[in-house]
Amino acid sequence: MKTMLFDLDGTMYRGPQPIEAGIRAVNFCAEHHIPYLFLTNNSMRTPEENVKHMTDMGYTNVHAEDFVNSAIAAADYAARLDPNKRKAWMIGQNGMRQALFNEGFEITDDHPDYVFIGLDKTADYATYSKALAMLLDGAMLIGTNHDRILAKPGGFEVGNGAVVTLFEYATGKPSPKIGKPDLPILETALKKAGISKEDAIIIGDNLETDVALGYNNQVQTVFVQSGVHQEKDIERLQIFPDLTVSSLDDVDFLALANA
Repeated sequence: MKTMLFDLDGTMYRGPQPIEAGIRAVNFCAEHHIPYLFLTNNSMRTPEENVKHMTDMGYTNVHAEDFVNSAIAAADYAARLDPNKRKAWMIGQNGMRQALFNEGFEITDDHPDYVFIGLDKTADYATYSKALAMLLDGAMLIGTNHDRILAKPGGFEVGNGAVVTLFEYATGKPSPKIGKPDLPILETALKKAGISKEDAIIIGDNLETDVALGYNNQVQTVFVQSGVHQEKDIERLQIFPDLTVSSLDDVDFLALANA
């Protein structure tokens, strides 16, 4: 049986508002023993905070072990680069901090080996300038993801990728690509699920991240028009999902899982 890799922002909810079809999709998968994980570029929350965020909206059948975020993938990526480098500084919130601690990193501004950039809606100019100083002093830039924009009720917000690009431009050095649509976050999710990519299905609202992750890595995709992109964007972006739906209510998850 295939494992569903559900996106969060724009697929399960928009900001504090649940997408009701997402609740029904998760409940259906749980009731029919269809395995699933939540795969998100949003690094702000810990898995435990994700559970609370979703249960407060009315979700059930969600547990901390069901989440893989870009902070987890970024910490996993950096931990494998050099076992002797475990000093890090970060812009981010609890999800980033927990992911670094879980991989054995010390968070310090004393000549860190890495500066991690995760989404932090409270970060200011002084924080950005402090990060820049450490990067210019030799720390490696690691952005958790390159999302340009995020869906929210009534519109969009600046994504973490716009902030990462700020640092890439200021330092003249690129960040490795970690989050969707790039391979490291998929590898982390597949490892957690104990499956190969042939047994995964990526489900999301963003053609440039969710669908492109599958399209670029030969993983089956479902594109749902509940967030960032609409069907008219497919030809413009030249990113082609395997299945396009208006709502998760339109997906036959049982058939999909057993195909």
